[in-house]
Amino acid sequence: MSYGIFAEFYDELTLNVAYDKRAAYLAVLLAKFGHNAGLTLDLACGTGSLTLELAKMGIDIYGVDASEEMLAIANEKAFEQNIDTMFLRQKMQELDLYGTIDTCICSLDSINHLTNIDDVEKAFSKVSLFMNKGGYFVFDVNTVYKHKEILADNTFVYDTDDVYCVWQNSLKENNVVDIDLTFFVPEGESYFRYDESFCERAYTEHELTELLNKTGFEVQAIYGDMGFNKPAETEQRIVFVAKKISDTGKIN
Repeated sequence: MSYGIFAEFYDELTLNVAYDKRAAYLAVLLAKFGHNAGLTLDLACGTGSLTLELAKMGIDIYGVDASEEMLAIANEKAFEQNIDTMFLRQKMQELDLYGTIDTCICSLDSINHLTNIDDVEKAFSKVSLFMNKGGYFVFDVNTVYKHKEILADNTFVYDTDDVYCVWQNSLKENNVVDIDLTFFVPEGESYFRYDESFCERAYTEHELTELLNKTGFEVQAIYGDMGFNKPAETEQRIVFVAKKISDTGKIN
């Protein structure tokens, strides 16, 4: 999906994310493992909110996303905030960077958008390929519990001054949730309707750990979201902390 209309209202519909607090959490997490962020990649950066918060903290960071619409907003925000950073349009599983990185972050269930496990492996492999040995890959994912018990076949409604959004889910096989979004955008006394759809798949800790091991990483920790404790059984989002320990390829 291109995230056309969704990109336009993404920031408004995710006001509860608190990107400044998430950026602070990531900084503390990296410090906990004694890792200097160095050159950092924000993988699947969306509209760049987290990228820019980390840049404000002095981290040398740039973002990559597959959505042209999302990146247009990210560049506009960087310009408005006078932050000198770069945003590239690339798919996670087709990552092709100009050089190596020391850290990669991937937040807000972006990995779940890869509904083919082979694509997850490709994305991990690409991150590993461009990461210096000893670097850290930190990402979060929605859990199987969230897909089965929270998203499942439920419908959610978001009502703001600028948009009325109906979010409908349908649980399929392999912990895949089909998501249909309907946007009603006011203009004068009328509303214009827009529809977009995408899918997310939840993976088990074991599946993701195996893929990380296969692509040159070693899992250092798995935490509950925004914390440093072992995930509870009812955890909706978990954080993986993986260290690059071996090479899986060379950059020509």
